[in-house]
Amino acid sequence: MKTRKIFYTALIIALPFVYTSCSDILDVEPNDRITKENFYKSESDFQAATGPLYNVVWFDFNDKFYYGLGDGRSANMYAPFSDYVYPFTDLTETGLTGPLVSAWGSLYNVVQQSNNVIIGISGSPLNDAIKNRYMAEARFMRGTAYWYLASLWGDVIISTDPSALVKNPIVNKNPLKDVYEFAIRDLEFAAKYLPETAGQSGRLTRYSAFGMLSRVYLSFSGVSDNPNSGTRSQEYLDLAKKAAEKVISSGPYSLMANYEDLFMIENNNNSESMFALQWVPNGVYGVNNTQQAYFALGSDITGDDAAWGYWTRASYDVLKEYESKDLRRRATWMADDDFYPEINKSNGGYTVDHSKEFVNIKKGVVGSTKDNSKISRMNSALNTNMLRLAEVYLNYAEAALGNNTSTSDAMALSGINKLRTRAGLAPKTSLTYADIIHERRVELAMEGQYWYDLVRRAYYKQQEVINYITGQDRGTVQPILYDAATNTVSIDPARSSSPRAIGVIDATIFTLPYPESELVQNPLLRENPVPYQFTEEKIKDLF
Repeated sequence: MKTRKIFYTALIIALPFVYTSCSDILDVEPNDRITKENFYKSESDFQAATGPLYNVVWFDFNDKFYYGLGDGRSANMYAPFSDYVYPFTDLTETGLTGPLVSAWGSLYNVVQQSNNVIIGISGSPLNDAIKNRYMAEARFMRGTAYWYLASLWGDVIISTDPSALVKNPIVNKNPLKDVYEFAIRDLEFAAKYLPETAGQSGRLTRYSAFGMLSRVYLSFSGVSDNPNSGTRSQEYLDLAKKAAEKVISSGPYSLMANYEDLFMIENNNNSESMFALQWVPNGVYGVNNTQQAYFALGSDITGDDAAWGYWTRASYDVLKEYESKDLRRRATWMADDDFYPEINKSNGGYTVDHSKEFVNIKKGVVGSTKDNSKISRMNSALNTNMLRLAEVYLNYAEAALGNNTSTSDAMALSGINKLRTRAGLAPKTSLTYADIIHERRVELAMEGQYWYDLVRRAYYKQQEVINYITGQDRGTVQPILYDAATNTVSIDPARSSSPRAIGVIDATIFTLPYPESELVQNPLLRENPVPYQFTEEKIKDLF
């Protein structure tokens, strides 16, 4: 979809989205009498306007790109026949790759729908306290979308007014540093004005914003003119640490006792969830979570024909990452002899039974409508985790480590060890980067995160990351045997490995190509970026 069409569509469909696509999890009541004349006149209007920011505008991002990029490109998963995964895993995507084009469109839909909400609310006669609260919600979404755009494409177009781009879609892109600064300012506004606690289940709080800031500050700390500088900005490492500490010390969130419970429908909006996409149970296409259809091993899980995950599998590389007693593996990946009581309940549960030669995806696979009435064809009804407390613990630990080789910071160790204890593993007494990135990979696997961890590292240790990706040996498909009882993987000596063509591994892999249609529509995307002119006063009283 061309940028101008995206911007124009966002401009004209903002109000229809309000009353056709809001999640009932957010308890937003439809109102088929909303018009431009009577909208943004009450707080319930604000709730209705922000409701779609939790689902429909993210749909094309969530549908395939969320995991195809986050886990496919990082080689957590392997899907040799799925064109929404293998171009990213093989590093061969182009400006015509479908999920890439869809994700660009989806992220800009988030931006422009957020802009519409901000513009609409700012002109409302309601008092500033109420207006700022809901504008903060929209700015959180816009800032998060721009963090993704910066992490994926680097230099992109910053927009605050869809109508301006409808009139003139041929505009300069803005540099990576300015895109990060824009995202940070949005999230800082959100941290200042969002409420202490969620007014409705699934809504954001100011601690959601502090948690997202810990991620964005941490990423930005490594951005400089030298991608192999080897060091990060201490100023932004300190900010990441402070933002994470706000969540850990003052926020209303807590870890769930059982890791597997995080990925059950009945635990949507659980105590650990800080920002999740809210999909409507049995909802129409566009407000549904399609991921189970692409992950499920077979129709005996889903109870229908939407089960295309037989060849969507854990990579050999990620299976090697798990420690033998790590309970997180079976909640993330299904291996032979694993038993899941929540699936196929009428027959006593589901035991994985295939040749032990591959391991399929579990996270996001929840069963059939017989197992839970909220499930329907191509809709698992499961929230999509975008930020949870576990990540904030990890962000704090990495920020505390900073530019040092190890850390014994008490809060860093406490957070990491809470995750390890929940996973059935022994605690650590000190932490290195290798310890932290290991925990990030297994804790957040199949939550669309690991590629962004590699990009963050590549901002200041690019050659190290290039060497790491080269060492993953993506061009060789290894025949494996997996022992679920011990979480151990080995190469099967009875079968031969096979080669797979992959792209060149060099510095260019850390930014995606712009969609071809965008380059045709806006040739200025090929030109050097132009600095963005910030006019808003920066918030300085968060910490």
